[in-house]
Formats: sequence, structure tokens, C-alpha cells
Amino acid sequence: MSDPVTQPVTLPVKDRFHLPEGVIYLDGNSLGPLPRAVVPHLDKVVQEEWGQHLIKGWNVDDWMGQPVRVGNQVARLIGAPEGSVVMGDTLSLKVYQALSAALLMRPDRRVVLSDNGNFPSDLYIAQGLIRHLDRGHELRVVDPEAVLDAITDEIAVVMITQVDYRTGRMHDMQAITRKAHEKGAVMIWDLAHSAGAVPVDLAGSGCEFAVGCTYKYLNGGPGAPAFIYIRSDLVGQAQPALSGWMGHDAPFAFDLDYRPAVDIERMRVGTPPVIQMSALETAMRAWDGIEMSAVRDASVALSETFIQEVEARCPALRLISPRNADERGSQVSFAFEQGYAAMQALIARGVIGDFRAPDVMRFGFTPLYIDRDDVIAAVDILADVIDNRLWDRPEYHAKGRVT
Repeated sequence: MSDPVTQPVTLPVKDRFHLPEGVIYLDGNSLGPLPRAVVPHLDKVVQEEWGQHLIKGWNVDDWMGQPVRVGNQVARLIGAPEGSVVMGDTLSLKVYQALSAALLMRPDRRVVLSDNGNFPSDLYIAQGLIRHLDRGHELRVVDPEAVLDAITDEIAVVMITQVDYRTGRMHDMQAITRKAHEKGAVMIWDLAHSAGAVPVDLAGSGCEFAVGCTYKYLNGGPGAPAFIYIRSDLVGQAQPALSGWMGHDAPFAFDLDYRPAVDIERMRVGTPPVIQMSALETAMRAWDGIEMSAVRDASVALSETFIQEVEARCPALRLISPRNADERGSQVSFAFEQGYAAMQALIARGVIGDFRAPDVMRFGFTPLYIDRDDVIAAVDILADVIDNRLWDRPEYHAKGRVT
């Protein structure tokens, strides 16, 4: 008999998540909800592994192997082979590692190409690295629609986030990677809004590097570790700019000179966050039996229903996500002049989405725990908030540190 865990399952799988009663959660594109299996597993990690095994846990519980072991779990969802993904640190550090290694691969070129739909943090990292290198590099930022034409023979690295964090607009990974390679550039993809949201075929694309976070669609929890992917044939060539102890070929030989590991572990830096990574490792069990193709089909259906209902019932909101589902990730964004206050009113009514300046209301659709009834109920509440100006209360206009 086959293992029931690996058999295909029907979406949604709400029983795998802790979802507060009375809440419709449409913000998994920002922070995924808590998988139920995480709490008892963390209790075991803290009380048994840390509490009883103490430092023996590095061997007895294989804490040392977590970054690659969990990396293989993530690899399945992003079309990467085993041994090509490693976990650790933050997404910002992984962007730094990928970009610095990529620039070393094209020492005769000086232009990094990105677009203004990229998450600003990626651009900040590029700006900081360029200043640090002080070798005349340039960060060239164009409109998302202009990326293909902007890939020329002078480009060293193309660094793009596949799905725009504001609008959900999705780049064509195959076409952009192909053009980058035709022009001799190195390709880096940021999968922050792709991993667990849309089907990804990193191996098939041929891109050199990819990075991403795990606290959104992968439900790893706030501050969950990031990942970095290196194309298998390049793993032994990529030079880690952050030559940390855990990336050494033999960490416990305590050599005074750095020698990078021969495999993907060369992109490890410091001690892995065992408790946080244990939460992620268990959270990934929520994907047992689930294929990304099924997730994508359900996501598109939910998003299409939401768009149709909102446009029919809330004409004051303007769709800014691509209308064509093939050009959109797993989120839908509408512009509304009072978007911030309207979102706070929605949240107060139990519909949680989020806001991005200046006027963007974002809604994420994760079929693991969202169904059509949730979508219809969310639009019912949204229509009430807009039609009756429920957003026009002082407390909904007061902005916190995180918006």
C-alpha cells in the first residue's frame, strides 16, 4: 500500500492550519498562518532536543543537517533538484550572496539590471554592494515592461523578483532568463512571492541563482529563514562573499584559512536558527500530497471570482493587478484613495488583507486554507465597508509602524 502522505489530496486543507475563528485570512502573501503541526513539534524541540539532549542535539537530532534537509523540501516546490538549495539567514543576506557571486562571474561587465516593481530591499542591497565594491558598477532600474528590451551586451547581472509585491504582476521567467543568457548575463530570481504560490521550474529555466523567503506562502513563521539556489553545475564555482564558519569545507577542522564547501553548503554563513528552522521544517508538512499545479488552478479560480465580485459590487476600487491570470501571481491588488483606512476597517471586521503605499489594497489567495465561500464572504464585508463608508472613522486612519 502506498504511503497516504504522498497521495494527492483535495484542496483546501484547512485542518492543517490554525485559523482564528471568524477570520478570513487573505494575507498569506505577507505572513502565512500557523500550521497546526508546528506547535507540538516545537514543544518537542525545546523540551526534548534542547532541554534533554543539550549540545548533543547537533548530532543526535541532526541540527547540523537542517539547512540542506529543509532546502530539499523547498526545492520540490520551486522546480530545483536536491542538493541545490540551502536555508539560513535572511532574504537580504541571500540577495547579497547571490549578487556578489554573480558579479564575480562577469568581471568585465559593470551593470546590474532590475525593475521598479522589485521589492525595494533587493535594490537597497544592490546599491550597498555596489558602493562597497567601488568598481564603477551601476544599478539600472527600468519599468517591468521594459526588462526584456533592457537586457543588452553590457549587462552583468539581471536581478528580478518574479511576482511584483504590490500588483502581483508576474514576469515570464523562461523568456527573461533566455534573453539574459543570449546576452551573456547572469540571472538571479527572487521568489519571495512565488515559492508556494505559483509553479516554478528553476532547473528548466537554466537560471544561475534564485533566492526567497519562507514566511509567506510557505508558512514558516515570522522571521523564518531564507533560501538560496545555485544551478547544480555552478555550485562548486560560486564564490561566497560571506565566508562564514558554517560554509567552510570542514568547519570543525578549525583551519585559519577559509576553504568553501564543495557543495551548496558553501552558501551557509553562521549558526542556523534551530528553533525557527524546526518550525519551518514541520510547516512544510502542510504541503504533503499537494502539487503546485493544483494550487495554481485553485488560486486562479479564487482570484478570478474575487475580481469579478469586487468589480461588480465595489466600483470605487480600481484593479491594478493584471487582468490576465497568466500574468498574475497569487494575489490581487486594488487601488482606492482611502485604501489604508478601508483595510483597517476590513481587518476590524475579520477580513485580513494588507496595504501598500500609496493606495494599494492587497489580497492574497492561498488555496491551502481559502475556498470560494471565504472569497464571497470577504467581498460581502468589503462592499459593506465601502458602500457605508465604514472606513471613515479616526481609528482607521491612525497608522502604526507597520502598514
